[in-house]
Amino acid sequence: MGIVGNLTPQQRQSFDSQGFLVIESFASPAEIEAMRKRMDGMLQAFDPTTTASIFSTKNQVKLTSEYFYESAEKISFFFEEKAFDDNGNLKQPKELSINKVGHALHEIDPVFKEFSCSEKVSSLLFSLGYKKPVIIQSMYIFKELYLTYNVSSYLSLQLIGSLKQPGIGGEVTPHQDNSFLYTEPKTCTGLWLALEDATVVNGCLWAIPESQKNGLVRRFIRGDDGVYFDRPSPSYDQKDFVPIEVKSGSLVVIHGDLIHQSFENQSSNSRHAYSLHAVDTDGCKWAEDNWIRRKVEPKPLYASGQT
Repeated sequence: MGIVGNLTPQQRQSFDSQGFLVIESFASPAEIEAMRKRMDGMLQAFDPTTTASIFSTKNQVKLTSEYFYESAEKISFFFEEKAFDDNGNLKQPKELSINKVGHALHEIDPVFKEFSCSEKVSSLLFSLGYKKPVIIQSMYIFKELYLTYNVSSYLSLQLIGSLKQPGIGGEVTPHQDNSFLYTEPKTCTGLWLALEDATVVNGCLWAIPESQKNGLVRRFIRGDDGVYFDRPSPSYDQKDFVPIEVKSGSLVVIHGDLIHQSFENQSSNSRHAYSLHAVDTDGCKWAEDNWIRRKVEPKPLYASGQT
């Protein structure tokens, strides 16, 4: 039996056509348990009073800080926008208030590094045509449920179908990964690993099939005064998006130009995921105005048998 990451011609054709591909059972139950257990330990050791940096894809210019920039080479914790009350206090325990942890888990932590640099991940990237792939960014995404609602509000939600169950597992607005991690030529690919079942109710990915064929619509640039998009976001018809519901252990491979998003977690179930982004270093130039201001330094991944 071949390496899990080796794509068949049919899988490669589907990816090239649709812009995304689901590989079931990519991670083993043991790998998932190891990553979740490790992250639980990190959370227990994390002191939330040390920072209140909040991650947001809606207003990154206002909320970005040096903490965000420095996270490119560290393991940093980012809170949900709705995690704090008007007095700046957490509404819930820290375990239910974190949006994500990033962006160098793959480089620093041995558990996440073992999976990120595994033969099956490198084999997958080589199957996609990479020559010298590098993992440039990693994120552990929580998309937690919200527990503190009372009986009266719950009954109101049952009666008024247009309202959502309260949640702090924030939405991620429509975007393309190449916007944030730009190379010339473009080479970014997203690898989104479900650590729990992902459904339309608890915040699975949604994508517009074949949208990668229309190219990159805008870039996320870091200038002297902060980070910003170089042009407004296009309008998207939500009817064009399809849900990507997957089981725990499944990997979603995402083309860098694919339009994709996720919505708030409206369920009583969390939706943990581990996300990697890779670029090629062979004949490709890392854009100096990317939010990560560094050369693509991490050691490239190699195919089986190479050194």
